[in-house]
Amino acid sequence: MYLVKSPFILTEFSKKSILWKLPKNEKRIYLTFDDGPVPEVTPEVLDLLKAYNAKATFFMVGENVSRYPNLLERVLDEGHRVGNHTYNHLNGTKNGDTAYYRNIVLANQLIKSTLFRPPYGRIRPRQIQEIKKKYQIVLWSVLSGDFDVNISPEICLKNVIKHSKSGSIIVFHDSIKAKERMIYALKGTLDYFSKLGFEFLAIPQNIKHV
Repeated sequence: MYLVKSPFILTEFSKKSILWKLPKNEKRIYLTFDDGPVPEVTPEVLDLLKAYNAKATFFMVGENVSRYPNLLERVLDEGHRVGNHTYNHLNGTKNGDTAYYRNIVLANQLIKSTLFRPPYGRIRPRQIQEIKKKYQIVLWSVLSGDFDVNISPEICLKNVIKHSKSGSIIVFHDSIKAKERMIYALKGTLDYFSKLGFEFLAIPQNIKHV
């Protein structure tokens, strides 16, 4: 079970510690991709982004970066940003704090980013307090649902278009499991919002919480 749109009460309660969205005063949308990089998917994502002159942020799993360092290099060379998604895609609520922190540090030896997104969006309050000392924790305002094998690519795209607006942070996954739904929804999202005059940007260095 998951919510496509992050609940208002949750985002308001935690907005001083977690980035859920960005300012909505300009027509800007922030695409993010979790769980990569993998050669079966990430290059196709990069080609699509380039076709629309779009920038994005990739929250990478350290283990994948160690296998495919050339993909990390390509992401950076093409003007995108990267973020830490732990080394082994750990769930913060199912792992001890010390092991979780070490996994983040291990990933950052390769990824070298101040942005962090907890896998599954699961993280304990005390972990938030510790991690935010060194990282900007980034969650999302729109979850595409591309990982859900029970929905169609069309529903995935509908999820994004229905709930996205200026300042939205949208989650896709550059993973083999999500590929069919993600590629369809990403292309549709880029096409739809480009025609409305939106820019697609990477999450900025100096972040203003809203």
